Amino acid sequence: MDAHPHTAAPAGVLLRQLAPTLAGHLVDLLAAPRGLDRPLTGVVIAEPDDAPRPEHKDRLVLLVGARGTGALRALIAAGRSGATAVALRTGRDDEREALRQAAVECGTALFGVRDQARWEDIGTVARAALDALDLGPDLAGRTRQGDLFSLARTLAALSGGAVSVEDPANRVLAYSRSDDGVDEVRRLSILGHACPENYLKVLREAGVYERLRGGELVVDVPERPDLGTRRRLAVGITAGGRFLGTLWIQESTGPLAPHTGQVLRGAARLAAVALLRPFGGPGSENGLREDLTAGLLSGRSPAAALAGHLGVSVDCGATVVAVEPHDPGHGDDRDTGLRGDRCAEIVALHAAAHRRTAASARLDGRLYVLVPGGTADRGLTAWTADLVTTLRRHLGTPVQAAVTATVPRLADAPAARTEADRILAVIADDPGRQVATYDSVRAAVLLNRILDVLGDHPDIHDPALDELAAHDRRNRSDLCGSLLRYLDAFGDVKTVARRLHIHPNTLRHRIRRAVAVTGIDLDDPQQRLVAQLHLRAARTGREHGRSV
Repeated sequence: MDAHPHTAAPAGVLLRQLAPTLAGHLVDLLAAPRGLDRPLTGVVIAEPDDAPRPEHKDRLVLLVGARGTGALRALIAAGRSGATAVALRTGRDDEREALRQAAVECGTALFGVRDQARWEDIGTVARAALDALDLGPDLAGRTRQGDLFSLARTLAALSGGAVSVEDPANRVLAYSRSDDGVDEVRRLSILGHACPENYLKVLREAGVYERLRGGELVVDVPERPDLGTRRRLAVGITAGGRFLGTLWIQESTGPLAPHTGQVLRGAARLAAVALLRPFGGPGSENGLREDLTAGLLSGRSPAAALAGHLGVSVDCGATVVAVEPHDPGHGDDRDTGLRGDRCAEIVALHAAAHRRTAASARLDGRLYVLVPGGTADRGLTAWTADLVTTLRRHLGTPVQAAVTATVPRLADAPAARTEADRILAVIADDPGRQVATYDSVRAAVLLNRILDVLGDHPDIHDPALDELAAHDRRNRSDLCGSLLRYLDAFGDVKTVARRLHIHPNTLRHRIRRAVAVTGIDLDDPQQRLVAQLHLRAARTGREHGRSV
């Protein structure tokens, strides 16, 4: 098999810069005999029988098609060709050690690929990272501008401030719409596409950029009346140890919203994804993470693809949060589409703020957040409640959400999505209820599943209760409804009569009439249970051809 070299990255890209990114995607760095400051110019794919090839020099060689000591010959050949690093499946512990020793002897770095990882995903991650590291001073021209402007608008709406995204050279990549509350530095930055040099000097002397390059620390930059500047919050945009730029929120006419710092960190994580995405990469509406998440939740793609992208184990547990933005009942299709887009942006931003590995996707009009690892604890439920409150406030739309139980493996995420849909179905008739967990509605979910089975098998029914429904239709009465309420209330006549706004004796008469029509014995617990299920299934329309 011929090698397929990736378009060469610049000689300035070092293995040190790529290693942290690969190590987070089910790949382990097992040896680096010549250190990590070695040039890396691209990625090639090779088979085990490949002889030494000059095109392997300074490349990352993905050695597919063999594992363990069966890959020894190809590893040594790649090392002799001058490969910077080789990635392969190492097999057993003793085989891994033999491969590591061979890598040390031939002077090439060795990445061990775990069984859960897919070669396609490793190649995609490596090439995307090389492209991102290649951006350098040309970052502004290579990034997905639409993603960043959309992110800036969403962050501005959530924080109440004015947002801008800058590259490592302090040039403005994207920004939110400004109002009268912005200061002169903001205006000059937008007009000149770069932060003014005099303010940059102040920030550097205050050590602001030194702190921003350190990771996800939110830096509070106080106002400077002498310079005419308002207060700002800023965070660095980083990925794999690489500094990609900065994200800024300027306080406008009023104070910033609570939790702005947390949301700002989430926005920085999304900005990093946008900046790392190769130009002309996945579709304009969804990035690779969203596509892989949607594929897993819908059962179209394997868990390993998303696990490799997120840098988690395919065997880790996962929890799914489903968000249902209901139609407010006004506006045209375009308004509905815009609300859906904005809802997706807010959900993605909050998911990234909650956990770096959380991923969101839109499927069939609903938004889903997949949270790998961890459990569906009170913290996740509280986060979901905050998210729903934010969505209701910013969208003006009734929103409900469901939090599933934690499934044991990432591959079980489709089942968790189904569970989330069932939870939403339970609370759909209670618009005042914003969030429900599986445990809080478990009985209702299980009951609905039983009723679905009855709906799919119309032959499972009690003819006596069919006759009661026919009696109601002939006489325009509601004996079925009264009997169901009576059974649900364990025979509490006074409570049911009060809910139906009738006299208790009227209810007693209806129950006696229902018993006379059906012949059921209300002292028999089995007959009571069958009657409840039959009447509830009919009321919800689950039984074909029957209604109450």
